[in-house]
Amino acid sequence: MMGIPLIGDIAGAIDGILDKFIVDKDQKLKAKTQVLDHLLALNVGQLDVNKAEAAHKSIFVAGWRPFIGWVCGVALAWEFIGQPVGNWVLNLWGLELTYTLPDIASNRLMELVLAMLGMAGLRTYEKRSGVCREK
Repeated sequence: MMGIPLIGDIAGAIDGILDKFIVDKDQKLKAKTQVLDHLLALNVGQLDVNKAEAAHKSIFVAGWRPFIGWVCGVALAWEFIGQPVGNWVLNLWGLELTYTLPDIASNRLMELVLAMLGMAGLRTYEKRSGVCREK
């Protein structure tokens, strides 16, 4: 299945599973179509929820995605700029043993940032492939 890679992967997995349980090609095609239709309906439902959230006037509903982006940006700035420079300044003042600057769990932060960048990359891929519809 062309388009979104994940749907193609799911379609391939469905074929493998159905091959083990259904011998008749017509029944297998019907079952595969039903599963993919259900997945499509779930995706359309999620898109409707996303649109409703984005259109909401309250920042607490519509602003959670930008909030996560800003939190990741600030945390990365602290991890790679703020903390090293702060530690350097503390060392210059001779306070390295008295004060310690907070550390961020950068492995978890990087997982989140890379996941967000991956989703943005998939969105770009969808736009370039002509899979998504623009209003």
